[in-house]
Amino acid sequence: MDIVKDILLSTGFFALTWGQVLMWAIGGTLIYLAIKKGFEPLLLLPIGFGILMANLPLAPLMNEGSGLIWRFYHYGLEWEVIPPLIFLGLGAMTDFGPVIANPKTLLLGAAAQVGVYLTFFLAILLKFTVPQASVIGIIAGADGPTTIYLASKLAPEMMGVCAVAAYSYMALVPLIQPPVMKALTSEEERKIVMKSLRPVSKLEKIFFPLIAMLVICLVVPDSAPLIGMFMLGNLFRESGVVARLSNAAQNELMNIVTIFLGISVGATMSAETFLSFKVIYVFILGCAAFILATGTGVIFAKIMNLFLKEKINPLIGAAGVSAVPMAARVVHKVGSEANRRNYLLMHAMGPNVAGVIGTAVAAGMFISVLG
Repeated sequence: MDIVKDILLSTGFFALTWGQVLMWAIGGTLIYLAIKKGFEPLLLLPIGFGILMANLPLAPLMNEGSGLIWRFYHYGLEWEVIPPLIFLGLGAMTDFGPVIANPKTLLLGAAAQVGVYLTFFLAILLKFTVPQASVIGIIAGADGPTTIYLASKLAPEMMGVCAVAAYSYMALVPLIQPPVMKALTSEEERKIVMKSLRPVSKLEKIFFPLIAMLVICLVVPDSAPLIGMFMLGNLFRESGVVARLSNAAQNELMNIVTIFLGISVGATMSAETFLSFKVIYVFILGCAAFILATGTGVIFAKIMNLFLKEKINPLIGAAGVSAVPMAARVVHKVGSEANRRNYLLMHAMGPNVAGVIGTAVAAGMFISVLG
């Protein structure tokens, strides 16, 4: 009988807690949203499964020094390898043509980052530490890899919940942004038709990542890991001489690191660290951050129109968040609903890409001040 008892006690059934069961439900919900609703499936599916694995009682997956998932987390996230590799792939997928053709859109990408700093101060008011508040604030950029990178530097305990919040709100772009955009613009403003962008030469596209990398990294050196890899991936794309490297960065490498990223992030969300009132605050602040970033982008576009002879459609300011290309698509959809002749997709891609750069720069500034 003692042997049978020992065998039973060695199983996870008798070590299972209600908190772990609740985390299974949360992980299962993310998997459901990924499969059934199509919400950011490339990330939410492995994150959800990672949550299930992290909350298996007695399983040695996250044991420090020996656990399988711990190794993914330690070498991929703690050593800050995976987020820059994600940026390499994003750079290889990105076309800077709209930004080069209309440099004013860089200002709209920067304006949306005001939401980052407003949320930062809101988080401090809710008694989060300054490093934790910086990670929560960066959710406003709707940039998962940057959120994870900043959390690994300043507040590792916030990585899981902030990453899930960032990717969740990225998936909810089509639901969150349109009401904000419509509330801040008139029907006439949404009907503004913008002229087609000028053609951008190959030489311009080659020089842009080189010059942008040098200037940004000189101004904010701590942004170099993300910005450097982002611009390298773009140079692969635009040079035209390393198609194999560009394709590998966009496909095989991106897919591999996405798997490890999702599992590692999910595995940080154990019941002991996740089940607290602060988690609820993070999701509330994340929603507020995204609304603020959208709103500040639109408002700044309206302010620009006070000084521009050739007016821009203020809707494109909403694309200043880093959710590429979803935010740009939402801008185009809302604009075309107001005016069928409106084709805002490429115009919105300018601030959208600028938002990626702006969020990485904001993260670098937080690291330089708080790191």
